[in-house]
Amino acid sequence: MLAQAHPAHQRRVLNTGSGPFNPLKLHPVFRTQGWQEVRLDIDARLSPDLIGTVSDMRTLVPDRSFDAIWSSHNVEHLHTHEVLPAFRELARVLKPDGFALITCPDLQAIAALIVEGKAESTIYTAPAGPITTLDMLYGHSASIASGNVYMAHNTGFTADRMARVGLDAGFAEVRTCKGGFFDLWALALMPEARAERLEPIFAGTDQSALTQ
Repeated sequence: MLAQAHPAHQRRVLNTGSGPFNPLKLHPVFRTQGWQEVRLDIDARLSPDLIGTVSDMRTLVPDRSFDAIWSSHNVEHLHTHEVLPAFRELARVLKPDGFALITCPDLQAIAALIVEGKAESTIYTAPAGPITTLDMLYGHSASIASGNVYMAHNTGFTADRMARVGLDAGFAEVRTCKGGFFDLWALALMPEARAERLEPIFAGTDQSALTQ
């Protein structure tokens, strides 16, 4: 099923690896009027708008058809060989002034916990339950044990790797920032995107960590 045409005044955001429908899981910037969410997920049981993998959306999403991409804890589920193709797909489906907002576990922060001897320690509690360092590294073990194999993590990102992959994939600029829960954020800009208009997207994260 190809993504459908939309009114000229309405901006569209592709939510990759969306999980079950939940508007509150969208970043607040996409909950404002004028944004239409299109959900992409590999798990058909979740009833996404588009069923497939972010590493190859050619039969699902036309070139330059989205204004933005929201990728929340999706890219770490890719296998390493799928990472660059997936980021190229993100760039392909964005308009020339579009952007991708990506968040995932921060390998550097997780590694520091392991060095401290906290590999099996509960670090915080999420709606899914207690989260250990190993959960952040390899995927939520309780969900995987219950049969949700899509929760497994197959790769990981540091700020340097995220920026390098984004640039290699065709983004003009990638800004990274560390979050407050051992997470990493990236704002990947297409060539005609205006960074000064998009920086408020990082509200609530550590602005001092922003790099280019």
